[in-house]
Amino acid sequence: GRDGIHGATFSSGEITHEHETIFSHAVQIGNAITEKKVLDTLLQARDAGLYEAVTDCGAGGLSSAVGEMGAELGAEVDLDKVPLKYMGLSYTEIWISEAQERMVLAVSPEKIDAILTIFAAEDVEATVIGRFTEDKKLTLRYTGTQVGQLDMDFLHEGICKYQRKAVWQSRSAAEPMLKSKNNYNDDLLKLLGSYNIASKEWVIRQYDHEVQGTSVIKPLGGVTHDGPMDAAVLRPKFDSDRGFAIACGMNPCYGDIDPYWMALAGIDEAVRNLVCVGARFDRIALLDNFCWGDCNDSETLGALVRACQACYDGAVGYGTPFISGKDSLNNAFVGEDGRRVSIPHTLLISAIGLVDDIRRCVTMDVKEAGNLLFIVGLTKAELGGSHYYRLFDQIGASVPKVDIKTAAETARRISQAIERGLVCSCHDCSEGGLAVALAEMAFAGGLGIEADLRGLPVSEDCTRADAQLFSESNSRYIVEVAPANYHAFAELMLNLPFGQIGQVVEDKRLQIADCQQRILVDQPIDVLKAAWQKPLAW
Repeated sequence: GRDGIHGATFSSGEITHEHETIFSHAVQIGNAITEKKVLDTLLQARDAGLYEAVTDCGAGGLSSAVGEMGAELGAEVDLDKVPLKYMGLSYTEIWISEAQERMVLAVSPEKIDAILTIFAAEDVEATVIGRFTEDKKLTLRYTGTQVGQLDMDFLHEGICKYQRKAVWQSRSAAEPMLKSKNNYNDDLLKLLGSYNIASKEWVIRQYDHEVQGTSVIKPLGGVTHDGPMDAAVLRPKFDSDRGFAIACGMNPCYGDIDPYWMALAGIDEAVRNLVCVGARFDRIALLDNFCWGDCNDSETLGALVRACQACYDGAVGYGTPFISGKDSLNNAFVGEDGRRVSIPHTLLISAIGLVDDIRRCVTMDVKEAGNLLFIVGLTKAELGGSHYYRLFDQIGASVPKVDIKTAAETARRISQAIERGLVCSCHDCSEGGLAVALAEMAFAGGLGIEADLRGLPVSEDCTRADAQLFSESNSRYIVEVAPANYHAFAELMLNLPFGQIGQVVEDKRLQIADCQQRILVDQPIDVLKAAWQKPLAW
């Protein structure tokens, strides 16, 4: 169809107030039901070994799909054989349309009938549109007439590589001078009610997480099934206890200070979330999703390069390869008044991890009064780009960093502890820091927590109460352990920064005391939960 034509061109350029009219055709029109049917039949054909290669018609449509698949060989395409949504398309439009739910497959001639039978059984339209050749040329025909031909070498290597200037300069900033307080109840309530931390239940409930009955841990859980889980766990086969976990990590606020640490923090968070539910640390893979501003600007491009370097360092350091990804660059807009707006540097990291035995998975809600709470990982005075600073319209400078070697070893030990059955619940410290994480664990489990910061491992500069409560230092886990497993867990955590910071109690309150035993936070869990649920309770 004509939908999606020049979608790649449109999405790669700067947007103006005229784009809605000029490029309205560039937006693809999706069809979820057709997509599901295509997916199901592709899996059947894959299991039957009926195709040699497959790719989707993404940016550029058939032009990129066929051009990429035939790069080492050559290809001939009969454009008049391509199925159309409606009549009237030129061969150029057919070739570059980015209409959705289309895949290109390489199939041996002797398997054509078998694969077409599978597609026909599910009412999925499939057509032979050409063949791969050995002449290293891309040849296009329409109603028997050749309408285009390019050498594959020229198509893929004929244009000189761009050389662009990328510049990165560290941001000059200072830490805000905030007054110390006797208690931080109001700050915690405000953090729980901030949009990035607040419950997303209204959005999440739009999707049925019970389809096919494969979900083991859902996005929401706990005693009333509305607490924020760290990751989702699926069991794809009912005759097996193996499964996989899916999680993500993102904090664009860190990018305002340094995109390198923003990217690495996203990787660390995604890994933590998987480890928290019981995924194997040594079987994790990543995906990146870059959303960036105008990369023709040297500083914007420099920020992108810096984030990419962090992705490389993280993938190598954690042993977590990037298996796919997506980018949306040049997200800038020029209005009628000439004012230019660019999106903030943003990187979403998605992660998938293998779960050997779904029966050993754990969730983040506290389970039983009397159990002990440990924190594993070092808390530093890292409030730069934090949600706590945002309460005061501040950014700061001390962006949370990642010690990859220590982070990887910490994740490995937590994974081992869960595998050995030593962990009742586990939750990572991320947005809002320790105080928010404890609040979430308490109200998700319907029990109280008494926490004591005397057991909190901190860096030498992390002396302020607000830093200990709300620092967003990476690579930290809160772990609930039964008293009987105290020694086994502590032995496993030897030589890592960890400490006992409290216990689960029947009294449904969150109480946090500082090193001098002054009460910094004291709130009923119902009040905390209400603050967390209210902003998006639509």
